Amino acid sequence: MTPDTIAAVATPPGIGGVGIVRVSGPLAPRIGQAVLGRLLEPRVAAFGCFREADGGFIDEGLALCFVAPKSFTGEDVLELQGHGGPIVMDLLLRRCLELGARPARPGEFTERAFLNGKLDLAQAEAVADLIEGSTALAVRLAGRSLQGVFSQRIHDLIEHLIQLRVYVEATLDFPDEEIDPAAATAVAVDLSEVIQATRRILSDAHQGQVIREGLAVVIAGSPNVGKSSLLNLLCGSDAAIVTAIPGTTRDLLTFDIQVDGLPIRIVDTAGLRHTEDPVEQEGVRRAREALVRADLVLWVQDASDGSDEAIRASLPDDCPMTRIRNKIDLLGEKARITESEDGPEISLSATTGEGLDFLKAHLKSRAGLGAHPEGAFIARRRHVDALDQGLRHLEAAAENLDQRLGAELVAEELHLAQRALSEITGRFTSDDLLGRIFSGFCIGK
Repeated sequence: MTPDTIAAVATPPGIGGVGIVRVSGPLAPRIGQAVLGRLLEPRVAAFGCFREADGGFIDEGLALCFVAPKSFTGEDVLELQGHGGPIVMDLLLRRCLELGARPARPGEFTERAFLNGKLDLAQAEAVADLIEGSTALAVRLAGRSLQGVFSQRIHDLIEHLIQLRVYVEATLDFPDEEIDPAAATAVAVDLSEVIQATRRILSDAHQGQVIREGLAVVIAGSPNVGKSSLLNLLCGSDAAIVTAIPGTTRDLLTFDIQVDGLPIRIVDTAGLRHTEDPVEQEGVRRAREALVRADLVLWVQDASDGSDEAIRASLPDDCPMTRIRNKIDLLGEKARITESEDGPEISLSATTGEGLDFLKAHLKSRAGLGAHPEGAFIARRRHVDALDQGLRHLEAAAENLDQRLGAELVAEELHLAQRALSEITGRFTSDDLLGRIFSGFCIGK
């Protein structure tokens, strides 16, 4: 079945110097000829007037035609580059629709590139991540994924896994053949190598996911210990009001910051204490809710006062926490980071900024940000879930092999592992999953 032709404005809404209408499908060359008044030479920019059906002037600009399969979508593609006014773009798009195109769905251009084999699914998702990147590091890593760095590592892993499956399943096809013990040992060694490789990719994917989504950090503690001062220190501005009056912060204050390319959503909360003030009570309730959603809680204490232990003990046991001993400037102490029975502890001064480097290094460490993040790639939660699922099946296969539970069980676990890993690049992907992924793209991409 010949696909229909789609069209959309490919540039963001609003006024700009240049606006682009993109068309993809079999009618693209004919639409270009009708709008510009002449046949377009493939891959050569043509300047001219864009005209209505009656010859009326719409705009003037450049037209580019790409002939299948040498295009982004793998289909015939037309790009009309005019002046970036919303009315101009609307008139130009309307003209393309009059000539037989239909409005594109969100992400449909990239979806067609995937379906036509121009990109695999991980690369297609990287297109959206490249556009939406909130830091320079996130954009660089999305570019690596778009270039196929992540996909190639998955392909290499699957290829190694297929070789294992070939041997194991051959023993099922020829059960009367005696299995060479040395060969069985080699399978176990190869399987161990695949497991280790999967763990390395999973670690890198975790890092890529954090760089894409950011780290949710909540600042908590008793009133008047310097929580808002710490927020201001991390933000590099007077983001929160700071006074000597306990209970100044009564609601959640949320800010997005960067620490060496790591996006962090940081939340300042009301001081945790018992209070009869109904407004402050609501602030305390919201603070406790924020603690549950945090990737990391910075529990701020006055370095000269340890009277908040009862409040800290009331927090959830699984709360990922780092203690911040604030106001060390008043005690004449040096900034430092130490490990205690309760976890990491950073001594600093939110007033002078001493110890900020320790805190930033700690935040990057908690996010799993390695010394050379440029060697990583961008990743999404579904990638991490697929890798985690694949790793569990590989480990189950290794256990079955070690306990000699039968080649059938080993083969089935290897099959399930391959299927899970193949979901990352889209080799085994349901239509529902494709719909969810591409519906999150912007129209025109």
